[in-house]
Amino acid sequence: MMNTAEQPSTGAPHIELGRWGEELAVRHLEKAGYVVLSRNWRCRDGELDLVATDKKRLIFCEVKTRTGVGFGTPAEAVTPDKADRIRRLAHQWQRAFMLRWCPVRYDIVAIVARPDARPQVRHIKAAF
Repeated sequence: MMNTAEQPSTGAPHIELGRWGEELAVRHLEKAGYVVLSRNWRCRDGELDLVATDKKRLIFCEVKTRTGVGFGTPAEAVTPDKADRIRRLAHQWQRAFMLRWCPVRYDIVAIVARPDARPQVRHIKAAF
C-alpha cells in the first residue's frame, strides 16, 4: 500500500515499488501528451512495461524505479542485453497488433524515489 505522500512506504517490496513507478511514469507521459496503449503487455518471451504513442510513432518505454543510486542509476539497469530483449518484445507487440510498419522509439523512464524527497522522474527519449 502507498503512503499518503504518493511514494512507496519505506518497507515496500520490490514489486510494489515497480508498480508505483509504472503508475508515476504513466502520469508523467500522459501529462506530456502521450497516449498509453499498453501496460505490462506479456507474451511467452517476456513483458513490456509501457507502450505509448506521441501520434508520430510508437514508443516502447522501459520503467526503472530505485530508492537511491548507490547501486547505479535506474537507467543504468537497462543493459545492452535488456535493450535487445525489449526490441524483440516490441517486434512481437507490433505483430500482435498488426502495426509492423510504423516508426518506433525506445525510451526509459527512470525514477528515483527517496523516502525523504519528491520522486525524481527522468524521461530519456531514444535511450537505445
